[in-house]
Amino acid sequence: MENTLFVLKVGGQVLEQPEITQSVVQKFAAWPGPKILVPGGGRKASRIAQALGSRPNMHEGRRITDRETLEVVTMVYAGLYNKTLVASLQAAGCNAIGLSGADGNSILAHKRRGTIIDYGFAGDIDSVDTQGISSLLVAGFTPVFCAITHDKQGQLLNTNADTIAATIAASFAPIKAVSLQFCFEKPGVLSDPEQDDSVIPVLSYGQYQNLKAAGNIHSGMIPKLDNAYRALRSGIKQIMISDQHAIGIQAGTLLTL
Repeated sequence: MENTLFVLKVGGQVLEQPEITQSVVQKFAAWPGPKILVPGGGRKASRIAQALGSRPNMHEGRRITDRETLEVVTMVYAGLYNKTLVASLQAAGCNAIGLSGADGNSILAHKRRGTIIDYGFAGDIDSVDTQGISSLLVAGFTPVFCAITHDKQGQLLNTNADTIAATIAASFAPIKAVSLQFCFEKPGVLSDPEQDDSVIPVLSYGQYQNLKAAGNIHSGMIPKLDNAYRALRSGIKQIMISDQHAIGIQAGTLLTL
């Protein structure tokens, strides 16, 4: 199992339900071999921002991050969600360690540029320190990466959690047999967003483009799938999209090129 790696990204909406969160924690903790958890938390961050008088600003599922918003997401992602999950994993017998991209210079990013939309302090990833993360895995730690990166110049950046999970998985693909799973509130990618029983068991990139053009796939699913297909081209062994019931098993939607 030493040459395998399981990367699990869990959506913020899933983590807002205590019973489901506990189920996720137990299943993830029981997974044998090296593993990495990447939690979301966008809905919680939006609610806290609104409570503080700041209106969340989104574009195609991605958060536009001004300085005030950056403070909020750092508190939620790197603080509340990260440490709560670490404590829960420890209780489940999993020796978790909570990290941001700035810790150990694990994930280096730059402020997004070259787009029509000004995303503010949103970060696009430049590199992942696989050697440093591998040393934690070898030592028996399970990293829990929040959706905060940095530019090595003292600036924290908000980076989409799907992007972090996919980029970590892709970075390890040349040296490990990597399985990547996106866990969110739906049982998989749906051909009809209003029907949970319309799960697409196998989704090719061409099918995805057609469904996106028809409006069946939209909002937060777009960056999730865009990231997943980029990662799949790097040589990842398997990418699944599912709900919490299918963690670690081949159920939901399997992505293919």
